[in-house]
Amino acid sequence: MSFSSQTNSSAAPYSWVLFDADETLFYFDAFEGLKRMFSGFGIDFTRADFDEYQSVNKPLWVEYQDGKISAAELQAIRFEPWAAKLALTPQTLNSAFLTAMAEICAPLPGARELLAALQGKAKMGIITNGFTELQTVRLERTGLQHHFDILVISEKVGIAKPDVGIFEYALELMGLPAREQVLMVGDNPHSDIQGGINAGFHTCWYNVHGHAAPAGIRPHFQVASHHELQQKLISLLG
Repeated sequence: MSFSSQTNSSAAPYSWVLFDADETLFYFDAFEGLKRMFSGFGIDFTRADFDEYQSVNKPLWVEYQDGKISAAELQAIRFEPWAAKLALTPQTLNSAFLTAMAEICAPLPGARELLAALQGKAKMGIITNGFTELQTVRLERTGLQHHFDILVISEKVGIAKPDVGIFEYALELMGLPAREQVLMVGDNPHSDIQGGINAGFHTCWYNVHGHAAPAGIRPHFQVASHHELQQKLISLLG
């Protein structure tokens, strides 16, 4: 898939590049994380168990992104059935899960090289709907934290993507650059791309599987790999 613009291809170079975290910079395999976590409690967590977990978890994420529930409510409710079975608190299980995810969430292929190539050419940040306990530890363990000038976590801000409020919060942290000089890169067309568009940012859809864009969502660019994004940005930024 080529890196193609749906707007003005001669746009000025970006002064900021913002990234989503999960499935944009890092692997996020929730099943493997849950298997690892539950093994510590003597449970053989199966694919059927995961399907049951997701039947609760997925709708909660939609409610969270729509601002209907808080991060704390999401993290507790999704583990309530297992907490009752194991006579533990949902918070205990959630914390163990985030710890397990921090241990297995490696950078995606080309992510390290992309960040290194952009260092000094544009300021970089992360805007994530993930949770604080995972994001900070993972960045430290992978040694990537020094690449980012800002780290915006929805749990801390109290607003989740695609709400324009979290992008406005990031804009303030960035020192109010021109909105068209900010590029938002993410794998989720709804939270990352539409959210970025609503904030007036340019957007790049990290579309590794080559999906068609949902109706009404038009990213400025799309790429199929970090290498492809690196080549285009380096050509723009010099």
